[in-house]
Amino acid sequence: MAKQESLRTSECPVARTLESIGERWCLMIIREAFDDVRRFSEFQKNLGLAKNILSSRLKQLVDVGVFEICPASDGSAYGEYVLTDKGRTIFPIVVALRQWGERYMFEEGEIHSVLVDNTHGEPVQPLEVRSCDGNTLGPGDCHRRRVISGESANPLCDPPVS
Repeated sequence: MAKQESLRTSECPVARTLESIGERWCLMIIREAFDDVRRFSEFQKNLGLAKNILSSRLKQLVDVGVFEICPASDGSAYGEYVLTDKGRTIFPIVVALRQWGERYMFEEGEIHSVLVDNTHGEPVQPLEVRSCDGNTLGPGDCHRRRVISGESANPLCDPPVS
C-alpha cells in the first residue's frame, strides 16, 4: 500500500483544513462551543465521548489555534476552552454542514433541529458562494488557481486598504 503524504503539507486548503479540524469529533466539539459549551465535563456530557478521545481532540484544537484554555469564568479552579478568533471563523463551515444536513439527511416528518436567527426567530438563510460582484456561483463558475500565501488572488475584488 502506498504511503500517504501528510495532508498538513498539502497544497490544497481543503486537505489541510480536514487534517486540522475535519475529524467528526473535532467538528462536534466546535459545534458545541458555538452553543457556549466551554468545560471539558460539559463537552463530555453533551457528546457522550470517552475522556481520552475528548482530551486528544481538544488538545489538537488548541494546538491548531481553534481554542485557547482560559481560567474559568466563575472563578473556579477549572479551565475553559474558549474559541479564538480563528475558531469563531469556522462558524460558516458548521452552518454549511448543518444546512446540507437539514436539506438532505432527514425523511419527511422526521424531527430535527434548525438554526434560527435570534433577532427574527426565523431559520437562517441558506449560505451561498458569491463572486466579488455579488453574483451567486456554482461549481462550474469557479476554478482553482495557485497563489503564494499572503498575495492577493484577485486585486480587483480586494477591499480598499485604510
